[in-house]
Amino acid sequence: MTDHSTDRMPEVGLAAIISYIAIAMGLAWLVALPLWLGGGLAGPLAGLVLPVMMYTPAVAVLFVMLVMRPVPRGQRLRFLGMWPLRPVKRVIWMSVIGLFGTIAVVVLSLAIAALCGWITLDLVTFSGFAEVLGAGPAGAVALPPLGILVTAQLLALPVAAVTVNAVAAFGEEIGWRGFLVPALRRYGTWPALLISGAVWGLWHAPIILLGYNFGRTDITGVLLMTAGCLAWGVLLGWLRLRSGSVWPTVFAHGAVNAAAGLPTLLYAAGTRPDPALAFTLGASGWTACALVTVVLLLTGQFRRQPALAAPAAPRSAPPA
Repeated sequence: MTDHSTDRMPEVGLAAIISYIAIAMGLAWLVALPLWLGGGLAGPLAGLVLPVMMYTPAVAVLFVMLVMRPVPRGQRLRFLGMWPLRPVKRVIWMSVIGLFGTIAVVVLSLAIAALCGWITLDLVTFSGFAEVLGAGPAGAVALPPLGILVTAQLLALPVAAVTVNAVAAFGEEIGWRGFLVPALRRYGTWPALLISGAVWGLWHAPIILLGYNFGRTDITGVLLMTAGCLAWGVLLGWLRLRSGSVWPTVFAHGAVNAAAGLPTLLYAAGTRPDPALAFTLGASGWTACALVTVVLLLTGQFRRQPALAAPAAPRSAPPA
């Protein structure tokens, strides 16, 4: 059942919420501006701009917290779900679920894409992966057998998710699930999850309109990304509300990014899966997220929302 002690946390006013969204969106466009003025995603700055853009939500949170002060100073880390990590077992287990559960959802989305005919898999010779390697600079280099390479890539997914991808994802998560979800929670669970997911998707517009993710440089790409972020935002938002901590969502977001390239490892040569259908943020990903969401709903998981990490209980004075 819902723990209404979350309601005792400071309520963030609408002005602070709107300011946060506007600043995060504006900074994303500002950071992406060199790509629009230069060579786009193929330009030399793309490798720098994309990770910097991922930290614009964190900068927006910092500005709102320090300038508008919607949360008292002593409660800010607790409101954002950063600290303290209590209860420790819950945070750890929800982080494990966020990491491996997310990878499982990505695998489910790949299976759905295969069943629907949106992708043709080659799980024996990995011919699509061989095709990619042959076309790249590694084509002339002696490589281990493809099966070993693919296995190594799969085993590295959790490691990549909790290291480099989690570091990058932290900049977004401290904004979307650290600040925005609990700030919107006063309007209800589903408004918080859906609004934050939609904002997350629209925030990607500066790079989506350059062809990122879907190869579509019009509103279609933005709508596809928004739909994908809505679907995944429900699951990441559930992790945030169910755990009372932002860290499970950081690892889950890292896992989404780490596993997003899974179709490129397993597709058959000579086929071209459409990212809008077969990839993690496409229709197969939406379907997988929807199925998991239904299971969570039927098992009452959205009603279980513990308080944000409670402050440590005061120590009782020693007897005189």
